[in-house]
Amino acid sequence: MNWFSNHPEVLIGLGISSILIFIISIVGISWFVAQIPEDYFLSLKRKPSKWQKQKPILRLAILFGKNIIGFSLIIGGLLMLVLPGQGLLTIVTGLLLINYPGKYKLEQKLVAMPSVFRALNWIRVKANKPPLKKNTVHQ
Repeated sequence: MNWFSNHPEVLIGLGISSILIFIISIVGISWFVAQIPEDYFLSLKRKPSKWQKQKPILRLAILFGKNIIGFSLIIGGLLMLVLPGQGLLTIVTGLLLINYPGKYKLEQKLVAMPSVFRALNWIRVKANKPPLKKNTVHQ
């Protein structure tokens, strides 16, 4: 703690970073939820999008950028566990951005929770998007 009192600029920088990551995570979550196709969670496996096959270089660039942003949010969320901000929300946002095995199954389990499903559809209503369709067969 003595180190922080000798270097207040570091603490100020961490605080500003925490606020920026919080704002980005709130705006990002809303934007990402609005982009989800309404039938996204109906199938057992994730469907590949059209552009994945048509533009493989663009897909790799977006995948790389998305994972970098996701890892940055996870690190920022971990920092926000001890600094001001929404640490857990930011960590979850980062986990939803990065790619890892079993991610789609985890997303389906999260969306199957009634409170999460209602929250996602509330965000979609605010963004003038149709509600997500609920998968009642695979739960």
